Parts: sequence; structure tokens; C-alpha cells
Amino acid sequence: MQTMRIRQTAIAIGAAAALSGCATVQTPTPGDPLEGFNRTMYKFNDTVDTYALKPVAKGYQRVVPQPVRDSVTNFFSNIGDVYIAANNLVELRITDGVSDIMRVVINTVFGVGGLFDVASQANLPKHTADFGVTLGRYGVPSGPYLVLPLLGPSTVRDGAGLAVDYVGNPLTYVKPDSLSWGIYGLNLVNARANLLGAGDVLEAAAIDKYSFVRNAYLQRRQMLISNARGEAGVSDSSSEALPKYDLPDEGSAGAAAGAAAPVAASATAAVPAAGAGSAPAAAAAPASASAPVPASSAQAAPAEGASSPNPASATSVPPMQVVPPAPSGLPHFPSFPSFKIH
Repeated sequence: MQTMRIRQTAIAIGAAAALSGCATVQTPTPGDPLEGFNRTMYKFNDTVDTYALKPVAKGYQRVVPQPVRDSVTNFFSNIGDVYIAANNLVELRITDGVSDIMRVVINTVFGVGGLFDVASQANLPKHTADFGVTLGRYGVPSGPYLVLPLLGPSTVRDGAGLAVDYVGNPLTYVKPDSLSWGIYGLNLVNARANLLGAGDVLEAAAIDKYSFVRNAYLQRRQMLISNARGEAGVSDSSSEALPKYDLPDEGSAGAAAGAAAPVAASATAAVPAAGAGSAPAAAAAPASASAPVPASSAQAAPAEGASSPNPASATSVPPMQVVPPAPSGLPHFPSFPSFKIH
């Protein structure tokens, strides 16, 4: 069965590569050498989301009551905390790792198997971690920005980390395989339903959605890695932990001017919370719905003495092109994915 899964994944990636074979960009954005391929994959993912995943998520939202959806979100989030704890311990963030273990124990015992988030009510913070962040914490370069078929925004480093995320996800070992994939499917649909509001805001805010999602993803990853290195000024579990625009290279500090709307934090946090840290679950946060939406953007100056920018860092990517979004905000729900379980 494992061989069949690998074969199916290889076929999907091969088909995606064939679709992008003739995709070229006359003047690729500096720092995004794979822009032709990435834009083709973004369009492919957006089409699949528009005509398949989004309609299913809307039907699921209409049929399933909100309390039940919240319990499903909490269940997968609790499973994700197991893997988040492991990554935090590997990153030597011992306090966060122990806190995550306590969350799992409390929510499993007192939250009826994780259906209720008792730990958050006990003021135990929710963290975000995956193997891509762990690699970045120890200095592994991100490589170029990469949009994966069905899985959405990534980088070469984060894409490689997805394999470890999949192996480390407890749902991978559920038997029989049909039950495992059924649980993955429920996680994916529930996560997409949670992100319906984020997708609507993105549609209203971005002129070039590809650039918007790319910049938002890179900035969020930079923030998480800086936090893992102890360089961030705020905890990634805070609702005020907003991505910064035009960040310097990974490991360098930058001063940001201006403020972003809280909706950005809720949308970004949502992406990590539903995915349970695995490749199939990652699709729960499609490219069209995974980006935070700031009310205003500001540029930051790189720190003095900063080295040349990483090809995938936000420094070499132009600011997002946005127009003020509609005043409607995003519904706040428990951090789900982290798809990469948050």
C-alpha cells in the first residue's frame, strides 16, 4: 500500500510538471526563479479548489453544526500537538515542548479525547512547529519558493520537510489504510471549511493573488524560524504575531513600520492548525485561502550588515499589491492546522 501511495504521488507530480512544461515568465521576479512553474501550479491548485474542494467545504459547513466542526478542529489540533511538541524539543525550545505535551495530556484526558480545548482555557498557549521550521532553526537554507501540486505554497526546504511531517503524523499509522485516508479527508474538508472566510478576503484584497500568497507565506515562515531561534519579539502563538513585509534574510533582524489588521493573524494561524502535519492534510490550506490579509502594508529596512538576501526570502520579493479589503472580518476559530498541525 505504501508503494501504491508513493506511485500515485509521483504520477501527480509528473502530471503537474507536464502541465507546466511550457509555462514561462518573461521577467521572473528576483528571488523567484521557478515563477513560471509556480504560477502554473498555483492556477492548477486554485482550479481544483474552486471546482472541487471549496464546494464540498461549503456543503460540509451547511450540514455540520458549528459546535461539531469546532470539536473536529480541536481533535485534529490535539493530534498535531504531539508532533509540534517533538519539533519544539528538537529545536531545544524545552519550555514550549513541555507545554505542548501538557496540552495533549489535558485535552485528551479532560477534553474527551481532544474534542474540547480545555488546555487553552487553562492558559496553555498553542504553538506552531514543523520539520521545515526545525531545519530553518538550524540554518538549513530555504531554497527557492515552490508551489507544490495540491499542497500549495512551500520552499525546497519545507517541501523536503513534508516527508518527515508525514512520517511523524500519528494518523499515518492508523489501520486499515481506508480509515486513515478517510480521517485525512475529514481533516482536509473541515480545514477548508474553516478557511472559507480567508479565501473571500483574499479574493477581495489581492490584485495578483500569486504574489500576495507567496509573500505572505515567506514572511510567516521567516517569523516562525526567527521565533524558533529566539530572535522574534513575540510568541508565534500570539494573535498579534503578524508577518512582516520585506523582511531581511533569515537570521537577520528588521524593523517594520506600520501595522497589519488582526485578520492577518487569524488567517495565518488557521493554515497551520488543520493539517495534522502531513502532505495530504496540507491541501487543507489551498493557495487561494492560506494567506493572511493585512489592512495595510509597510516596508522594513534590513539590519545593517545583513548578508545578501536568501533567494526565497521576502527581501528579494516586491511588496504585495493589495487594495483595502471589504470591512468584513474573518471568523475566529481554534488554530487548526497548524496544517503542519497548529
